[in-house]
Amino acid sequence: QTLISEFLLLGLPIQPEHQNLFYALFLAMYLTTVLGNLIIITLIHLDSHLHTPMYLFLSNLSFSDLCFSSVTMPKLLQNMQSEVPSIPYAGCLTQIYFFLFFGDLGNFILVAMAYDRYVAICFPLHYTTIMSPKLCLSLVVLSWVLTTFHALLHTLLMAKVSFCVDNVIPHFFCDMSAMLKLACSDTHVNELVIFIVVGLFLVFPFLLILVSYAKIVSSIFKVPSARGIRKAFSTCGSHLSVVSLFYGPVIILYLCPSASNSTVKDTVMSLLYTVVTPMLNPFIYSLRNRDMKGALGRVFCQKKIPFCV
Repeated sequence: QTLISEFLLLGLPIQPEHQNLFYALFLAMYLTTVLGNLIIITLIHLDSHLHTPMYLFLSNLSFSDLCFSSVTMPKLLQNMQSEVPSIPYAGCLTQIYFFLFFGDLGNFILVAMAYDRYVAICFPLHYTTIMSPKLCLSLVVLSWVLTTFHALLHTLLMAKVSFCVDNVIPHFFCDMSAMLKLACSDTHVNELVIFIVVGLFLVFPFLLILVSYAKIVSSIFKVPSARGIRKAFSTCGSHLSVVSLFYGPVIILYLCPSASNSTVKDTVMSLLYTVVTPMLNPFIYSLRNRDMKGALGRVFCQKKIPFCV
């Protein structure tokens, strides 16, 4: 019943004279995201010292960040240089599926990483027993299965929605909320599923992370020592930074809606968690992590790079 074959993406609220500047900026950010996350994935794969549960989860997080950014950024860059910033109907549904898939995957991997930190600090003597390869693999597989279900559910429901005349999306990608406002058919089922699933797939994982860190803090202060506190925060600091970067914009965008300047706010918040967060994660885990620095040195020296001599 859909009469339109493509959507027009309004993109970012940028003045024409600043278009080239922002294009260069976003291109540099995207290339940094790709390079940074590829380096982390490669280091974890090549260095046997990093074949641990924490880095198994980190490699999956880097993969999800790389793909999550790639779902929207190439199309944004293409449309910034195009006179008609359009996306086909099928392309829009495809973008929705992979946007939800890789966004949710990062969400669940962050929960697995929080559980890993909880076990490492609260049960250090039993860490290797609890975080067995079987459990770690099960957590990763479960994350992929749940995200596949969630992304497929919303994509199939969106495919049942009809679009008649209005095909202008006031965003730089196919955002579900923006698309539902353009629909000429009933969207109550879509909106109800979004409301329910956001609670299950966003709020619940966030609460699990908060509970894990509450238990970590409680465990630290039961046996207070300056060295123990420093070790705990050095262990959890990178993960806490990534959690803040991921959930901060998402909570502001979806759980704290604003009536005034909502389009601009939505665009800015979406840019933060689709562009900025995936770019910063590699820096957080490489600059604040001795293991990653050590792995970088070992891999370069194994390749006999001249400056390692």
